[in-house]
Amino acid sequence: MAADDIEGEVPADQSDIPVTAERPDSLLRTTGTDHITLIGSNEEATVEFYRDVLGMPLVMRQPNLDAPNVTHLFFDSGDGRILTFFVEEDRDNAPGQRPGIGAVHHLAFSIEAEELPEIKEALSEHGHRFAEFDRGAFHSLYTRDHNGLTIELVVDKYELPDDKRGEVMAVAQSKRVAAGADYVDDEHMEAAIEELGLDVVRNEVPDAATGTGYTE
Repeated sequence: MAADDIEGEVPADQSDIPVTAERPDSLLRTTGTDHITLIGSNEEATVEFYRDVLGMPLVMRQPNLDAPNVTHLFFDSGDGRILTFFVEEDRDNAPGQRPGIGAVHHLAFSIEAEELPEIKEALSEHGHRFAEFDRGAFHSLYTRDHNGLTIELVVDKYELPDDKRGEVMAVAQSKRVAAGADYVDDEHMEAAIEELGLDVVRNEVPDAATGTGYTE
């Protein structure tokens, strides 16, 4: 039985909550993502993956201000946004994740379209399995870190100004709904970009299957 046939179920793409890039009438307004902090295993393994595999400089190391016996590692994710980890030397790596409510499902980082072939080759050469998918609005590689956390490496299909990204996505969403499509795809993205008066500049990415995600 389909989910939308079950009494009381609402299909995932249907809701009375509006999707828009307009600023909400809210208590406060954030200006961006400052940093995200995760619980890591140990310092050596964490640095090995995030610095030596993903290429994030380790820019700060200090005791956790709330727990001095824990080390706080700060990595620059590439645009000045910081990813940090609380680690301890006696923690082993974890074989996998079982995310629940409030947990981290995956982390996604941007990569350059022209570097995609080299990145795939490097991951393979160093024993990091990955899956590649066309996600409609963007193109993604999926792999896992040393604790089993899913890492997504995202190539934008289109060149978008940072300050217009949310607006493009919101307009593409409206185009998708109007067309009765299940997911945002190239046609919706291009229509949104054109409607907003931007140039449609498409990055070169290989054909890839649409899929359900990265699995072992």
